[in-house]
Amino acid sequence: MADNFKAIIYPVKDLEKAKALFTTLLGAQPDQDAPYYVGWTIDGQNIGLNPHGFDQGMTGPVPYVDVADLEARIDALTAAGASVRQQPTDVGGGLRIATVEDADGNIIGLRG
Repeated sequence: MADNFKAIIYPVKDLEKAKALFTTLLGAQPDQDAPYYVGWTIDGQNIGLNPHGFDQGMTGPVPYVDVADLEARIDALTAAGASVRQQPTDVGGGLRIATVEDADGNIIGLRG
């Protein structure tokens, strides 16, 4: 079975304004609401707002693929020409994330 994109994270400058807009857009209240992250799970898809994203180097939304072995996938992607932007980082709840950049400058997130 192929891995799929399961999340997209948007960097935002004003978390409250973005939360109001996305709540209206998605027609649902967020299921995660903290000063450092607001997120929704809609039909198995995670949509998140990161108020620190721009400070962390995000320039736009980042899609995330769920993978079974984060380190192995990073190794495979770097062998295929990607460069690591963010090393695996524990974000709580047993979830770790990392990001890589492809040859065209696109950021791809990994969750595992």
